[in-house]
Amino acid sequence: MISFPICKINLGLSILAKRKDGYHEINSLMYPVPVKDVLEIVPADEFKFQSAGLPIPGETKNNLVLRAYELMQKEFNLPPVSIFLYKNIPMGGGLGGGSSNCAETLKVLNELFELGLSTKDLQKRAAKLGSDCAFFIASTPQIAKGRGEELSSFDLNLKGKTLVLVNNGTHISTADAYGRIIPQTPVTLLENVLNESMEDWKTSLINDFEAPTLLVYPELAKIKQELYDLGAIYSAMTGSGSTMFGIFDSVPALNGQFNFKNGFVEVVEL
Repeated sequence: MISFPICKINLGLSILAKRKDGYHEINSLMYPVPVKDVLEIVPADEFKFQSAGLPIPGETKNNLVLRAYELMQKEFNLPPVSIFLYKNIPMGGGLGGGSSNCAETLKVLNELFELGLSTKDLQKRAAKLGSDCAFFIASTPQIAKGRGEELSSFDLNLKGKTLVLVNNGTHISTADAYGRIIPQTPVTLLENVLNESMEDWKTSLINDFEAPTLLVYPELAKIKQELYDLGAIYSAMTGSGSTMFGIFDSVPALNGQFNFKNGFVEVVEL
């Protein structure tokens, strides 16, 4: 069975407090973006995992795809499978590609072996594996609270807009990004900000990771300004970085403007 894990952007991201379990309380709108990896899972005589495309850092045994299979295999005594993952979504970019791969693995296994798990059942299992994983089970606009696993639907439709994702190849450690944050309660409720005109988001829709990260990586601030210069209605960093994005009314003329050796530029009509 072949599936196509997508990615996400964060529209606003508040870091509210550090929890006793080491995680942080957050509040963010996660919006699904159809930039995709490729995941194939088929029954096999013995377990096999292969990947291609962008290199995946870290030990294979820690890959969320494998951890998702192991969780389901132990619970449901699943037979061996062969897994192939083609990585197109960059790692360490704040796009949630690894979390999406994890969630998609759970969904594919559920369908492939007819396990009968509901969306909520899958979300509970996804939340055990990673903070963003549960979002990708439904992949609709959702407000994420808690450590990211407390989800509620939010009516935000960007259909007709164009999203430009720009990643210059900088890998930002999530742990380092959190280390630069002083948790605080936002002045305005996120839901209220999102209901404002998009033109007002520039000054009111804030990602708490962005300001301290842009001080360390000024080249990202330059990308953000260039997106505004191209006509973006709103531009920001997604997640803990390093991907910057701009939302446009129409497809902008980039003319090779973002040309990074190890970078990633994607124009997505939503």
